[in-house]
Amino acid sequence: MGEQRKVQEQDVNQLLKVRREKLAELQAAGKDPFQITKYDVTSHSQEIKDQFDAMEGTQVSVAGRIMQKRVMGKASFCNVQDLQGNIQSYVARDDIGEESYKEFKKFDIGDLVGIEGKVFKTKTGEISIHASSVTLLSKSLQILPEKYHGLTNTDLRYRQRYTDLIMNEEVRDTFVKRSKIISAIRRYLDGQGFMEVETPMLVSNAGGAAARPFETHYNALDEDVKLRISLELYLKRLIVGGLERVYEIGRVFRNEGLDTRHNPEFTLMELYQAYTDYYGMMDLTENMFRYVAQEVCGTTLIPYGDVEIDLGKPFERLTMIDAIKKYAGIDFDQVADTEEAKKLADEKGVHYEARHVRGDIINLFFEEFVEEHLIQPTFVMDHPVEVSPLTKRKPDKPEHVERFELFIYGREMCNAYSELNDPIDQRARFAAQEEAFAAGDEEANHTDEDFLNALEIGMPPTGGIGYGIDRLVMLLTNSQAIRDVILFPTMKTLGGKDQ
Repeated sequence: MGEQRKVQEQDVNQLLKVRREKLAELQAAGKDPFQITKYDVTSHSQEIKDQFDAMEGTQVSVAGRIMQKRVMGKASFCNVQDLQGNIQSYVARDDIGEESYKEFKKFDIGDLVGIEGKVFKTKTGEISIHASSVTLLSKSLQILPEKYHGLTNTDLRYRQRYTDLIMNEEVRDTFVKRSKIISAIRRYLDGQGFMEVETPMLVSNAGGAAARPFETHYNALDEDVKLRISLELYLKRLIVGGLERVYEIGRVFRNEGLDTRHNPEFTLMELYQAYTDYYGMMDLTENMFRYVAQEVCGTTLIPYGDVEIDLGKPFERLTMIDAIKKYAGIDFDQVADTEEAKKLADEKGVHYEARHVRGDIINLFFEEFVEEHLIQPTFVMDHPVEVSPLTKRKPDKPEHVERFELFIYGREMCNAYSELNDPIDQRARFAAQEEAFAAGDEEANHTDEDFLNALEIGMPPTGGIGYGIDRLVMLLTNSQAIRDVILFPTMKTLGGKDQ
């Protein structure tokens, strides 16, 4: 096996050497492809196929990468891949000239070319371009992986996404769809009167979520700062400032582990709307998910894994207490205090920490016994106050807050509140978070004095929502891992240097 690999490596090295020799020949003849600065493209592959009736016989220019090449004496076929897909080209010596044809025969799979010619259909019915000229635009000095071992290694695919995009059409489709999803979100929110804003990424106090931040240093200010973990506290400042409806789509950073649903840097969308509450946010979320699915997928019935997710029908709404009752048969309304909650946790094998109180344990029971059952879209409402430091309490049930999380396929898709606008209550919640941090909770929030000052200026009743764009893209592209929807996911460096 080792001998076979050695032979294969020698073969590859020889092929790579030949490619560099071909480049050197071109350069010596004054035909260096890297000297070409532009090429006028008039059409793309799919567009030609879709509009063949109108375009048959017309002159077009396409550009892309040679993915297949069949040389047959005086005439050849090559297949060129561009952004939209593939198109065949018929290249004949008598049409492009003897010298050009000799050069074309030396082109390699992976070379980038421009092809000018007329649109026609071959005898076998394949829409093609009858080339009148072929221009080498860039020489590929590497070999596309399919040629010798195939691009199936996922680690390599994530590290070399550029190669992955060339070799795997479905990967390209996923990222085209991701772009369309973000555009559709913007269209929806702009149509609802929201304005898009940008807030700082480097902050002195990373708040707004339960997460460990990354830390860095400002040389000019000689100050340690953190990378933001959410968008919340600055967007709320803008609500105080009277902007009423704001949103931001941006990168946030959480110093946590990597798995199929978590990447340390990810894209978050947060919005805040003055004069509404979490019920308003539920309606907005449901309508937005429906709108984006229809716009991008053309349907609200979304295949995911082994099920079909129905975004068209009304989403189920359950309180967290009722959800635990429904799926675990335990009524926490009958559990009076922390001592009783911990005893119940011991009986059911739910792990908790010494600092946890009744509200934390309710949340742990929900995670343990309920989440996996929430396949169709479900709003889980009214979380314990202990796990919701920035949320308004329920007036009739102050140990719970006006918050919901949307679950689909057992995954949290978004998190929303009636925002806490009482600065006195907010200061007390921050103090409780500081105590939790001192007791060992590295994800606890810290007191943000400027944010408290903003609340003291006065924030109207406000609804807010945040959701990870990546998880929405996973859902709408039927992708099972977050790395499949992030162009360049976080990877451990290989041997001190990414390869």
